[in-house]
Amino acid sequence: MRNWQVERRKRTRHLIELGGLVVKAGLVSLTGDRATIFGALLWVAEKLQSDQSERARALWAAKGKYALEND
Repeated sequence: MRNWQVERRKRTRHLIELGGLVVKAGLVSLTGDRATIFGALLWVAEKLQSDQSERARALWAAKGKYALEND
């Protein structure tokens, strides 16, 4: 298999995993709307670029770890 094929498969798997997290978090059933989900993700990105990024990252990481461990 060529290197570009391997990299493409890795990227595809990564994107599928991220989509799975969106579903697992319940965002699809709660919104049913791609624009709302995208808007929420843009809000998260803004938070991570703000002066509150460290606090937000720590809070979200702890919440995510807890949810994944107790799934």
